[in-house]
Amino acid sequence: MLLAATVPLFLGALLSDIAYGRSEQVQWNNFASWLIVGGMVFCGCALLWAFIGLLRRHGRTGQALLFLGLLFATFIIGFVDALVHAKDAWAIMPEGPILSFIVTVLAIAATWVGFSSLRAGGAE
Repeated sequence: MLLAATVPLFLGALLSDIAYGRSEQVQWNNFASWLIVGGMVFCGCALLWAFIGLLRRHGRTGQALLFLGLLFATFIIGFVDALVHAKDAWAIMPEGPILSFIVTVLAIAATWVGFSSLRAGGAE
C-alpha cells in the first residue's frame, strides 16, 4: 500500500504542474506542493520498510538493492522537487514540472520493481 500510494501522488503533482503552466493559477502550485509532500511521506515509509526487508533478506539481494536504490533516488529527487515548489509562484518554472516528471517516472519504476518481486501466495 505504501509503495502504490506514491505513484498517484507524484503523478497528481505532475498534472498540477502542467495545469499551473497552462493557466498560471497559483492554486495549482499549492496542490502540487501538497501532493509532493504526501508522496514523500509514503515514499519515506516504503524506503524504510525496503531497507528493513533488505536487512532481513538472505541470499538474493540484487533486485532488493535495485528496489532500494530506486526508492532512494525517488525520495532524494522528490525532496529537491519539494524545495523547488517552496519557491514563490512562477519561480518554480521550468524546474518544477521537469523534476515532477522525473520523480513520477522513478516512482513508477520503483513500484514496478517492487511488485514484480511478489509471488503468488505471498512467498518470495
